[in-house]
Amino acid sequence: MMSNPRFQRLSLLTGSAALDAFSQTRVLIFGLGGVGSWCAEALARSGIGNIAIVDSDRVCVTNINRQVQATSRTIGQSKAEALKARLLEINPECKVQAFARVFSRETAEGFMIEGADYVIDAIDSLTHKLDLIETVTQQGIRLYASMGMAQKLDPTQLKTADIWETQGCPLARLVRSGLRKRGFQGHVTVVYSPERLPLHREIPVPCGSTSCLCPGGDAWCGSKKVINGSAVPVTAAAGMILASLVMRDIYARCTREQSHE
Repeated sequence: MMSNPRFQRLSLLTGSAALDAFSQTRVLIFGLGGVGSWCAEALARSGIGNIAIVDSDRVCVTNINRQVQATSRTIGQSKAEALKARLLEINPECKVQAFARVFSRETAEGFMIEGADYVIDAIDSLTHKLDLIETVTQQGIRLYASMGMAQKLDPTQLKTADIWETQGCPLARLVRSGLRKRGFQGHVTVVYSPERLPLHREIPVPCGSTSCLCPGGDAWCGSKKVINGSAVPVTAAAGMILASLVMRDIYARCTREQSHE
């Protein structure tokens, strides 16, 4: 029975059996931006015992407005390694693996997906997102995915639905189209929002930070075709919902098992 005092208040809500189950669960999170980083934070603060985090990028000064591991001190550091250090400060007993590399169909074997209980998709790249959805569902592992959280300011508009039932989200529309082209007929629970605010700046500009060590520095920032605006109340709320989906699924399973005893 789990006795870690860090999670006493959660135990009063879920019961010790669910908390023990949390400690024995492995969650693999792909993408550690404004959504994935907050999802990892919530899971670590909820006693999830094994968390693997994946992101090839380094912290840029422009990440500070929405990514939990991004601070003035961590600019230039690996996002995965910076977040790993934070998660271990929250719960030193958590087993945290950091993968500072890109997921793709070709690299999938290197992430030990088959050993995960849950996978979180918070990837921005459409191709890699589709690759991950296919790979995970083929292995029968529970997947929760984030759709587009840019150009949104109202977290109360966030919804959860099957990917085929989403409406009003441009990224979800592209994901649906991409899955159809691949012949995918499975079901994936996603977090999305139909909110769309007007673009105020479509032409990206370099971050201008002399201490920025993003891939390629200012040249990389300025090479992107479009940089959309984003706000932490929305991205963080989406990450929290993804973490909640994992926790509620574990809690529901424990409740069913107890009712059959």
